[in-house]
Amino acid sequence: MSGGLVTAAYIVAAILFIFSLAGLSKHETSQQGNYFGIAGMAIALIATILGPDAGNVGWIILAMVIGGAIGIRLAKKVEMTEMPELVAILHSFVGLAAVLVGFNSYLQHETGMEQILVNIHLTEVFLGIFIGAVTFTGSVVAFGKLRGKISSQAADAAQSP
Repeated sequence: MSGGLVTAAYIVAAILFIFSLAGLSKHETSQQGNYFGIAGMAIALIATILGPDAGNVGWIILAMVIGGAIGIRLAKKVEMTEMPELVAILHSFVGLAAVLVGFNSYLQHETGMEQILVNIHLTEVFLGIFIGAVTFTGSVVAFGKLRGKISSQAADAAQSP
């Protein structure tokens, strides 16, 4: 798959993700929103796997199988009343992934770039790691509060004189 086709697929996937979020905002359209999200993710995964920079596809497929197996097991095990906790802990993995991707990008950036491009790259890396770390810690705290492991008083202790 050519680079231009991969870029077009990513744009279509992004549009489908936006439609997914819009659909998930109302109960009446939530099923359609889920379908948009599934289609967007399928397109993004196929474009990544078949793209020119895919690298070793075996590792990608292995990671998908492991992640899918864990997700299916958790989804079948968790009661509906525990769903907010599951969403919080899975969301923490999104933040952790952003941190790891940012760290990897920092370690493996292209050499020979102009200084302005290096500065832009480092700014993107910093923002990605920072936002990912905030997402990770916030989601872990949310999980702890929902599970009853962290009290609200512990979070308010920083506001004490």
